Amino acid sequence: MHTPSKLAVALLAGALLSLPAVAAEKAPAKAGAVTVNGVAIPQSTFDAFYAEQKNQGMPDSAELRNAVREELIRRELLLQEAKKSGLDKNPAIASQMEMARQAVLIRALIQDYVKKNPVSDAQLKAEYDMIKTKMGGTEYKSRHILVETEEQAKTIIDNLKKGAKFEELAKQSKDPGSKDNGGELGWSAAGSYVPPFADALTKLAKGKYTEVPVKTDFGWHVIQMDDTRPLEAPAFEAIKPQLAQRANQQVVEKMIEGLRAKAKVQ
Repeated sequence: MHTPSKLAVALLAGALLSLPAVAAEKAPAKAGAVTVNGVAIPQSTFDAFYAEQKNQGMPDSAELRNAVREELIRRELLLQEAKKSGLDKNPAIASQMEMARQAVLIRALIQDYVKKNPVSDAQLKAEYDMIKTKMGGTEYKSRHILVETEEQAKTIIDNLKKGAKFEELAKQSKDPGSKDNGGELGWSAAGSYVPPFADALTKLAKGKYTEVPVKTDFGWHVIQMDDTRPLEAPAFEAIKPQLAQRANQQVVEKMIEGLRAKAKVQ
């Protein structure tokens, strides 16, 4: 029925594809010569695992290097035991291993593509301004009752005119997120709602409800406007990282769509 209520939430919203962080630089630490039952653990494996721990906030230290070394030894022991048990030959497990390999390659491709096709600050600012304009300068505190048919909505309106409490009538709403709270939707900009709902809401005076049912794809609404207040948008710099993430997701999605359009799928 409606999208997130605040401009900040709208600007922070994600998109279709979640992008991982850009691959970390190699750690300068050295694992030393490590073999387990004659199998060498590559320095590159140590570097990747070490960098991952640093990305998670672990400080560079001898203790961390030793801990990473020990963890890689433990993993190698378990890997050898799994192979000895023939688990790598199990079709279901082999399929999972292949999917993991694909995931690593796909992540690398996405990181590389985003790096080669950066989104400019100007693009991010334009997106920010567009969202601000769409959301408007006012937030509305409203409530609604959502029902299946126009006749049900008209009956609710008739009952309101007879003095029934909106909060009590809201219990028959089919919106599970608001029915038990008097139909309350909280504070939202008009742009957070679908157009028919937003149009009706912005025309209401404080404390008034719609005397004609409002039709959306979700059903029929009776809407009450409780209050308004100025909408304060978060600063551009404060949500720039989230805007960049969403823009990068859109870049990747466009790339995927291009590949799909050129692909021969039978």
